[in-house]
Amino acid sequence: MRVVNSEGVSGSRVYLPADQTHANLLAFFIAQFPHIDADEWKQRFADGQILDDEGLPQQADDPYQPNTHLIYFRRLAREPHIPFEEHILFQDEHLVVADKPHFLPVTPSGLYLQQTLLNRLRKRTQISTLSPIHRIDRDTAGLVIFSVRPDERAQYQNLFRDRAVQKTYEAIAPYVASLAEKLPMTYESRLEESEHFLQMREVAGESNADTCIELLEVKNPWARYRLKPGSGKKHQLRCHLNALGAPIKNDQIYPDLTPYQEFELDFSKPLQLLAKEVVFVDPITKEMRKFRSEQELRL
Repeated sequence: MRVVNSEGVSGSRVYLPADQTHANLLAFFIAQFPHIDADEWKQRFADGQILDDEGLPQQADDPYQPNTHLIYFRRLAREPHIPFEEHILFQDEHLVVADKPHFLPVTPSGLYLQQTLLNRLRKRTQISTLSPIHRIDRDTAGLVIFSVRPDERAQYQNLFRDRAVQKTYEAIAPYVASLAEKLPMTYESRLEESEHFLQMREVAGESNADTCIELLEVKNPWARYRLKPGSGKKHQLRCHLNALGAPIKNDQIYPDLTPYQEFELDFSKPLQLLAKEVVFVDPITKEMRKFRSEQELRL
């Protein structure tokens, strides 16, 4: 069972092997995780961030008990603050649907722990079992759907795996007359990871990504496009528009990868990509579900 602390952060479990001996719990954690400073473990014990399976805080000098499990929580000395709020659009006993702002990661990773959509929603709803059934990029705004019950999560995730979800995005990108003449169209290509892990690239070979592209509005030199991905490749929409000569406005990865901002984020230029609408048949209730973001991209 997942354990979540008061900040909405999930704990990690560690097993205490029978073939080891340690002076106390602090000594075990220092030996088990040599890349983490000893003072950091002392502080986690002091802050009550090391628990037993009953959820009771442990002390640094407690004896080592083999063949047991402990739960520990990650801490960050510094974390970027995201000054934008998410909104809950829908909530029932099965799902929570959130409207995510730009810049906010969906789940913890790297520099982000508490400043994530998942942890914010866990704190707000007090539902420790919340888990996203799909992801969108940190830079992208819009709809993210969370499962409430762990025993139902796989059924919802399978909808995305089986392409049983109709997803609609909107983007602002340059108006390209030669492209506009071909719209609406379905663009297909083969996407693979490039030499840099942040970027995807188009390569020769059988298509593994397809996107339906429509033109919604023009105000030279920009245009607003509707994008419906048939597949779910990483950065698919960003790659496809870039390949067509219309990279999404304020994209920091395509066509050129810009230096990664860690703490001093520039909030004045959000990526103009919005997860606007999601439609699917609920595998639990059998209802037709249709959710739409309240956010708008404006030319």
